[in-house]
Amino acid sequence: MATVKKPDLADPQLRAKLAKGMGHNYYGEPAWPNDLLYIFPVVIMGSIALCIGLAVLDPAMIGEAADPFATPLEILPEWYLYPVFQILRVVPNKLLGISAMAGVPLGLILVPFIENVNKFQNPFRRPVATTVFMIGTVVTLWLGIGATFPIDKSFTLGLF
Repeated sequence: MATVKKPDLADPQLRAKLAKGMGHNYYGEPAWPNDLLYIFPVVIMGSIALCIGLAVLDPAMIGEAADPFATPLEILPEWYLYPVFQILRVVPNKLLGISAMAGVPLGLILVPFIENVNKFQNPFRRPVATTVFMIGTVVTLWLGIGATFPIDKSFTLGLF
């Protein structure tokens, strides 16, 4: 790392620059009032102007009106909710399905405690935790991909 020389605040040339407002961010001038009164409002107003400009120049298209009595047959949540959606979709007892969904975060909470006596970070030296992670990843991918298929093909992923 390079050695940085601290400025000599007694230097008259530096003091003249600081008096003009040059270099205030580098030499320790506090954020009040320069940044908080002048810089931040400019950034905030610029962000608001950018949002309004984008809304005027490229408005969002208005589609057909929503009908609460006509739900699409294959409605899907966001992609990151596919695995738990698949669990809820294929388990016949909905209470059991919700319990399985609640088991997902509980299982994630337990992951750090698996093989916690082992202080190695190398995954090859933590076989139980690595195996649990790999099986969990494969099951999550399988459930997530299966959620995009119709329910009769969701377990086999349409392969057979």
